[in-house]
Amino acid sequence: MHLHEEIELLRDCNAIEIPSGFLIELPKGTKVIITQRLGGSFTVATQAGLARIDAENADALGLSEEDLNLPPKISPQGSLEEAVWDQLRTVYDPEIPVNVVDLGLIYDCIVQNKESGGASVHVKMTLTAPGCGMGPTIAADAKNKILSIEGVEEAEVELVWDPPWNQSMISEEGRMKLGLI
Repeated sequence: MHLHEEIELLRDCNAIEIPSGFLIELPKGTKVIITQRLGGSFTVATQAGLARIDAENADALGLSEEDLNLPPKISPQGSLEEAVWDQLRTVYDPEIPVNVVDLGLIYDCIVQNKESGGASVHVKMTLTAPGCGMGPTIAADAKNKILSIEGVEEAEVELVWDPPWNQSMISEEGRMKLGLI
């Protein structure tokens, strides 16, 4: 299965409508085109518009777990903070093929050791537009990926709006991917 190839869903499937962020159900037999396949989720085009399908529903697209290319569980080799940043680089806005770090959406990352021996992580993140309905979905994706790091017991991803995001915050690598350089 390739990007931009039309396929029919093999079963009813939960998805998130883009850009509203509303949970929807795509019925079995719905024709979709995968337009983006990054970070373990899929952006699909339907007759009704764009939707995001998470990895747990990949079988509805005819994909097996081996096909997903999910980022592996992280056992930090360096610092825990480096591992958090690495995981955040696997989080994508479903409409933009650049990770949230290279988009400049991550404003702060604080890792604190807990008495239990584990760690607590607090991330401040913004979005490209304050009205984006996908914000809670992207933040939840970031939180889940942080929690997949060995040693992280708690994670919070806080959506913030100050300072307002602008294109100058995109990394050089992100600009290259978007054709801005």
